[in-house]
Amino acid sequence: MTEEPQVPDSAGPRNGAVTPPRVAVIVSGSGTLLQALLDNAQGYTISSVLSDRADALGLERARAAGVPTAVVQLKDFPDRAAWDRGLLRAVEAFSPDLIVLAGFMRILGEPLLAAYGGRIVNTHPALLPAFPGAHGVRDALAHGVKVTGCSVILIDAGVDSGPIIAQRATEVLDDDTEETLHERIKVIERELLVDVVERMTTGGWQVDGRRVLLRR
Repeated sequence: MTEEPQVPDSAGPRNGAVTPPRVAVIVSGSGTLLQALLDNAQGYTISSVLSDRADALGLERARAAGVPTAVVQLKDFPDRAAWDRGLLRAVEAFSPDLIVLAGFMRILGEPLLAAYGGRIVNTHPALLPAFPGAHGVRDALAHGVKVTGCSVILIDAGVDSGPIIAQRATEVLDDDTEETLHERIKVIERELLVDVVERMTTGGWQVDGRRVLLRR
């Protein structure tokens, strides 16, 4: 089944001005992907950064850039279901057009997926559907592949199983370790995510089965 193109509702005037699409970024760690988005945002704005960890360096990057932040820690909720609802409320407070998971280390729950399905982007350091899960680089190297890379996907209820938006490849060198290969993947991962977010927010996208078509 072919869906209609999805374009962020960014053209409507707010207080007499045209507001660019709003992107919420959710992080758990250092925020290098976030920094790439902050440094290269064109045609959209990073309107908020959220984290499940109060000590995430990504929050400091956001504050340094003047971006509003929110912390939604699992320990502050009675159970995982309550945390899932709390994360949704925190995201909704910023009214994003698109959500980007940038090094977010938890699986999203049903509330956020139900509210923002088809508008949540994630990256993975392998060429999906090969080597999903937390150890994509290690698994690819152990398997002996000669080419690997990174994927940008739309999130669904599975683990790294959503429709693929874009991919970029890199050669696996004979002397690569998990660390050296991962560092090389991170470079192209940042570049690819910046390109994908710009294209999605400025041109929109269309989902046809498992195919995601980006518009310019």
